[in-house]
Amino acid sequence: MIARRALLGALAASAGSLLAPCALQAAPLAKVKEQGRLRIAVYQDNRPWSWADGAGLHGIDVDLGKALAAQLGVAAEVVDFMPGDDLAADLRNTVWRGGLLGFQPCDVMLHVPFDHELQLANDQVAILAPYCREGFAMLCGSDVDCEAPPPHFRGLRLAAETASASDAYLLGAFGGVLRGDVHHFRNGYDAAAAVGSGQADMAMATAAQVEAASHDATASLHRRRGPLPAMSSPGWDVAMAVKENSRTLGDALENIIGKMVANGQMAALFAAHGVSWKAALAG
Repeated sequence: MIARRALLGALAASAGSLLAPCALQAAPLAKVKEQGRLRIAVYQDNRPWSWADGAGLHGIDVDLGKALAAQLGVAAEVVDFMPGDDLAADLRNTVWRGGLLGFQPCDVMLHVPFDHELQLANDQVAILAPYCREGFAMLCGSDVDCEAPPPHFRGLRLAAETASASDAYLLGAFGGVLRGDVHHFRNGYDAAAAVGSGQADMAMATAAQVEAASHDATASLHRRRGPLPAMSSPGWDVAMAVKENSRTLGDALENIIGKMVANGQMAALFAAHGVSWKAALAG
């Protein structure tokens, strides 16, 4: 669902722009330091970026949030949230207003597409500090020719996240010849992991989901090296958002991201989850 939002939801207007924000607001840098903690919002069920198990929250964004807080000299309070109807709802619920069911606003939300139109449609937040580049990828089992034209996958078990951009590609591209072969999974990581477990022959998901699932698998898997024919998305930069009047915090976070990229800490953080870091084009 996150990949679908990154591709299709960037133009969504803020549904609550006419509502007055409540008293709870994201804190600027001085208040973050005064309180001694940085409250960080990450998506639920978004492996390898953020996911939960009995031991707590894990993932690239979780580790990044902790690193940001450490560099600010404050404690990290990482909280996960359920995605809303679109990105505008996510920004409203996690950053500038808070959720209707009592979710308190966070100081920063991670995993936000760095998109000009998205920023214009959501002027209550500042989208900044792009920290990586994402895109789509295919993962295949050892006996599948992953470089073949996608219509040649007809008759194979194809895996994708339900209602995602990957799902739309497999269902609709090439005259819909693959439609009857697509099997749906809860998220892109699970779709890619299905190839490793033998439940699917090929999966399409985001590059990070494909790499993480391949890293975690015991089976021999391989990723498509060539481009995806008829794929309209060239990829997107992943950034973060703060409340519009918290730009002092945003500036500090941008500086930290720059240092983490320069000293190799960002690449190492990604590698710990089996994902290769790719520099944001806007960075």
